[in-house]
Amino acid sequence: MVNRNAGKMLLVLMAVLLCQWVFAAVLAAEEPAKMVQAGVTLTVAESKRLIAKAVAQMPIVKNALANGMVIIIKGTTNRYVAEEIAGQKIEGPPFVTGRITGKGPQLVPKGKPVNHVILEKGKVVDIPLPEAARKLKPGDVVMKGANALDYKNKLAAVDIMDAAGGTTGITMPRIIGSKVHLVIPIGLEKLVAGDIVDLTLKMREPMETLGMVPSMWLLTGDIVTELEAVKILTGATAFQSSAGGVAGAEGGVWLVIRGTKEQVSNALKLIQSIKGEPPYTE
Repeated sequence: MVNRNAGKMLLVLMAVLLCQWVFAAVLAAEEPAKMVQAGVTLTVAESKRLIAKAVAQMPIVKNALANGMVIIIKGTTNRYVAEEIAGQKIEGPPFVTGRITGKGPQLVPKGKPVNHVILEKGKVVDIPLPEAARKLKPGDVVMKGANALDYKNKLAAVDIMDAAGGTTGITMPRIIGSKVHLVIPIGLEKLVAGDIVDLTLKMREPMETLGMVPSMWLLTGDIVTELEAVKILTGATAFQSSAGGVAGAEGGVWLVIRGTKEQVSNALKLIQSIKGEPPYTE
């Protein structure tokens, strides 16, 4: 009788211990990983390189590279994007349709003109932009930079100096009509104060102008800033805590990155790998 009771007690004790072990395992599995944070600073050039690396890893871009067409329209940030995607060095000054330097707004720089980077099934093809635009189909990707960013509303806008709308006028009707992805690589340096829709309407007002005042085209699409880049490349999240600097950091940003220790560590390694990116020259 005693042995029988002892056996029952042992079975009960084993059952209790098993339940406790299972309960502890479930709690451990459900317990979220400890979150950590880190702060990093980026110059304008470093931001462009980071954004470019992220754009190259976007699923819609990879799909278009494998199965369709990708058009990388000339621009300062898109120069870095073209390098990451096409795997070739792009000369900075010619790969723009216009730019703003310390001297003010500048038109296309002198020198041998270069084409936009156009890829069909991952291979660079040398065809004019209007011809490439006519070939766009659903699921293809056009990459177009911008001059102004309204991050809160996920809107951007591009300056227009050409009466026909320039590269935007060539591609946007096809992007909309053929349901093509528009990827907008743009740094947080381009943030503007106020409502960008109102700003765009003001820039389009016809009035006497002294000097150079461009018109403006509102853009909607997949905006990729430094914040999206961190998420795409590491899984961590980021927010901008401050901006600006001196001695080469003018226009730079300070980001706070949060995530698991592994995610944040990977983000720090990534940032370290692009540190020292030379500034974009004229």
